[in-house]
Amino acid sequence: MTALVFAGVIYIVAAQRCRRQPRGWNHWHTASFIVGLIVLGLALQPSTSDAFPDHMLGHLLLGMYAPLALALGAPMTLVLRTAPVSVTKPLVHLLRSRPARITTHPAVLLAATIGGLAALYFTPLFALTERHEAFHMVVHVHFFVSGYLFAWMIAGPDPGPERPSVHTRLAVLGLAILGHAVIAQLLYAGLFVRVGAPLDELRAGGTLMYYWGDIAEILLALALLLTWRPDHRGKATGQRRRRDREPVVIRPSRSEIGLSTSSRSDLLDGTGQYTAHRVSPDLGL
Repeated sequence: MTALVFAGVIYIVAAQRCRRQPRGWNHWHTASFIVGLIVLGLALQPSTSDAFPDHMLGHLLLGMYAPLALALGAPMTLVLRTAPVSVTKPLVHLLRSRPARITTHPAVLLAATIGGLAALYFTPLFALTERHEAFHMVVHVHFFVSGYLFAWMIAGPDPGPERPSVHTRLAVLGLAILGHAVIAQLLYAGLFVRVGAPLDELRAGGTLMYYWGDIAEILLALALLLTWRPDHRGKATGQRRRRDREPVVIRPSRSEIGLSTSSRSDLLDGTGQYTAHRVSPDLGL
């Protein structure tokens, strides 16, 4: 909890600093990030019950609700706008790196989120997490990190590796909804489940996953609609490149009238005008 409070204080200080900049800072980002920290703190509280529904509720908060709220807080943008160059430069290189692109690929994130749930409930992994605290922590970290990256890939406002189109993201979100629904139904029916819990607890846990998971995914889809902006970069880049190829007409100045005919013939085209070409570097992330 101390680490979460410290993260909240650092975020608020950076947000206040960013608000004094010309571009300012959206207070909704701050509110979302603080809510995410609160939800994460609730998810990490030691459970007073070993009942399976309580376990399921904690995983829903940890893997879906907290990551969505934190991702909408745009913490990476805040770091890039307020941290010194010694921090932001390696961070930008990391975001551009091939491992980052692989890690945030939709197929990888879909396999991590749905596959992680299937491995926990349909393999002996759940029993291992109950016997060994280290396995339990690893599972928590996996759920949170994969949930955060999935929320960012679908609707996060932060910069990062190139994301797929909106149509692809909606398709991936649809597959995630289907995967959660199938796992919830199997839990409710008690089929293929490797969880040592009574059937009534499995049904209660499956019901929580089915309905609360749907609510989280509806919120994620709504966030995608609210944060989506038409991408005109491809069109703008094509127009800029066409302009770069166009000749720029530069009229000779009076001081250049005195140039010799041979010198001027090297600078002038057949119409008596100078020709040059624009050069614009491609600085895309």
